[in-house]
Amino acid sequence: MSLRTLMISCVALVALGLGGTLALAPWNGTPPSHAQNAPEPAALAVAPTPQRVVPEGQGQVQLSFAPIVQTVSPSVVNVYATRIEQQAISPFASDPFFSRFFGQGQFQTRPRESRSLGSGVIVDAGGVILTNSHVINGATDIRIALNDGREFAVDLVVEDQQTDLAVLRVRDPGATSFPAITFANSDDLLVGDLVLAIGNPFGVGQTVTSGIVSALARTGVEASDYEFFIQTDAAINPGNSGGALVDMQGHLVGINTAIYSQSGGSVGIGFAIPANMARLVAEAGVSGGEIVRPWFGAKMQAVTSDIASSLGMAAPHGAMITEVAPGGPADRAGFKSGDVIVAVDGRQVDDPSAFNFRLATRPLGETASLERLRGGASDTVVFPLEAAPSPADTALATISGNTRFAGVSIRQLDPALSEAKGLPYDATGVIVTAVEPGSPAEAMGLRVDDVILSLNDTEVKDASGFSQLASQRVRTWQIILQRAGRISRAIVSG
Repeated sequence: MSLRTLMISCVALVALGLGGTLALAPWNGTPPSHAQNAPEPAALAVAPTPQRVVPEGQGQVQLSFAPIVQTVSPSVVNVYATRIEQQAISPFASDPFFSRFFGQGQFQTRPRESRSLGSGVIVDAGGVILTNSHVINGATDIRIALNDGREFAVDLVVEDQQTDLAVLRVRDPGATSFPAITFANSDDLLVGDLVLAIGNPFGVGQTVTSGIVSALARTGVEASDYEFFIQTDAAINPGNSGGALVDMQGHLVGINTAIYSQSGGSVGIGFAIPANMARLVAEAGVSGGEIVRPWFGAKMQAVTSDIASSLGMAAPHGAMITEVAPGGPADRAGFKSGDVIVAVDGRQVDDPSAFNFRLATRPLGETASLERLRGGASDTVVFPLEAAPSPADTALATISGNTRFAGVSIRQLDPALSEAKGLPYDATGVIVTAVEPGSPAEAMGLRVDDVILSLNDTEVKDASGFSQLASQRVRTWQIILQRAGRISRAIVSG
């Protein structure tokens, strides 16, 4: 609303107050009778006058974040990622008119080198760096620069797109010992805690901003599997991704990863991945191991106000089970559809995202205490933390030879994989796990995560059945597959 509009609205309100008909009571020098009998108005609470404290010495006047920054900033690095992209040669390639009639694939392309910039955090003295997956995704060359200007080539060790985290390792550290940061327990954070964000916004160089923790357990920010972000008003801008969010002890509480902005710049709403999740990914990178998380084996939904009322809950929170994987861990632990999990190890669960985060940050081989609400009564289930079963060799296949499917790798669907891909637990078929570049399978148009349901009117039930069908030489292939939730039919010449 403009200032002029605001002024006009205020004038309209004043005119309305003056133009009405007022009911006037006769005045005889005393208040009307109904006012005489009215009770005294209740006194409203008024805050006491704040006490001003005069600084007792020069030290209090000069309080500063500088000691924290001096300790932490050597652990924050700049990340430079180089990618090779295909750029159309024709100036008409981006023209919608020509693209409509000729198609994008008709224009010749040439490789073009592009560079992106982000930040990272050193988590091990041997040269292990934690950053965001989206900073280095698809990069052919990655380098880091320390805050003193030294540069090192790094290798990608772990990329976990489920959490948007990646781990890099210095390729040739020599005798260099890198300044590693210390992780904090992000569960100890409270809204209102002071934090510092350190990174390289817009490529201007290492920059420090301050703010507070604005909110915790934010969801709906990114399309990741484990949304449980720390929100802060410390300025975070493009280039800060992968940088450090630290507390007043100089410990890492989060990895800066996203902002909410309509302009591309900071508006005081930034998000960081909690340190408890980042630490698990970093540990996998340091040890060279694989990231394996506990599998619960059930699908869930948030508890709405209506559901909470029907269950006799005082407030809507928790994760309600809607479907249980047959034979999975939740099934064996006795969970059923309609159960509501309201806490994990004593920490409240507000929604399925919070439950997934709590479970994912617990180590395998141990147990978790799950507080369950069923039929108006609550109990605690000691839940063993175990990984999803690994696929048997017979559930995997890679097609080679003289066939249109050569170069495709597939995996037979199982309940754990179906849950991860958003499919029903009883889904059948095989899912594409890899397509070799330049292969006949790629030329045919197959993509990773395509679910192949049928070949030439024969239902695909398992990996061996797919291998037998795909190895045949036929004149025409009729393929029924599911892609991005839609079932399609394609006819391809053999």
